[in-house]
Amino acid sequence: MSEDTILIVEDEKEIGELVRDYLHANGYQVILAHDGEEGLQEFNHKHPMLVVLDVMLPKKSGIDVCREIRLTSNVPIIMMSAKKSETDKIIGLGIGADDYIAKPFSPGELVARIKAQLRRYTDYSGSKPAETEDVLKIANLVIDAKGYNVTVLGKKVELSAKEFQLLHFMAKNKGQVFSKEQLFDNIWGYDSYGDTNAVTVYIRKIREKIEEIPSEPRFIVTVWGVGYKFDGSSL
Repeated sequence: MSEDTILIVEDEKEIGELVRDYLHANGYQVILAHDGEEGLQEFNHKHPMLVVLDVMLPKKSGIDVCREIRLTSNVPIIMMSAKKSETDKIIGLGIGADDYIAKPFSPGELVARIKAQLRRYTDYSGSKPAETEDVLKIANLVIDAKGYNVTVLGKKVELSAKEFQLLHFMAKNKGQVFSKEQLFDNIWGYDSYGDTNAVTVYIRKIREKIEEIPSEPRFIVTVWGVGYKFDGSSL
């Protein structure tokens, strides 16, 4: 993985070059691609630390590119789109994106989000050993924070960066009830511009991956009228 290298996939040349120049000025190396197929090729060849991905792209959509990246990697992905609808936001986050930014946006805001995503990803990837060396074992679920791995019944579960961070945070605070706002603040950061509905989307995705019966969860349970908690007491 190339440290401090960011892949920008944007079909509007002027926007892509503006973002590239602004990131260069902030000390980042940038790979620029102009369609979905080129973006995937650059990702597979250059292994960037973070991807900024437009939703609407020629040849292969940003949604499809995000899905394919998530098959092999949990690097942070920031989606961007000129569409303002909540549907696009939820679709983007639901397929593994870590953040979503609507056009038009200021380059400064995008850089701030990139820095926040890289900081959280680095913290959870083992570069800071203080709180990431623990291995949490709850019944048949094992969460290895240092190795950034999750297994269920000994089988590895592929989680995106945000899915892992959310699961690990809740498991570390087993039994504590969190509102959607509290979870959003802790995982995305209080200064993020996202929607707390993303928490619901991510919890649904996590349940689909770790629960035997996602509709009857035993790890992450809903506390009606309040929020969610990591339980596991019945396992």
